[in-house]
Amino acid sequence: MAKGDKKERDLWVQLARYSEIGFIIPAAVLVGYFFGLLLDHWLHTQWIYLAGIIFGAVVGFIQMIRSAMRSVGKDE
Repeated sequence: MAKGDKKERDLWVQLARYSEIGFIIPAAVLVGYFFGLLLDHWLHTQWIYLAGIIFGAVVGFIQMIRSAMRSVGKDE
């Protein structure tokens, strides 16, 4: 592999890594919301979706921090 090809590939890998970080939190919040809605429907309640949103946001932030720390560690 030529040096230019490797640099271009590394650029695309970094772009994919950082764009993934931007999608983690919204995806986690949506998953928490939908699971909360399902539990609300199943248990005949009206508040569990809020707990799902909060849980999804917390999990999303944790995963985003892990992903960012991993990318910083690989760049060094």
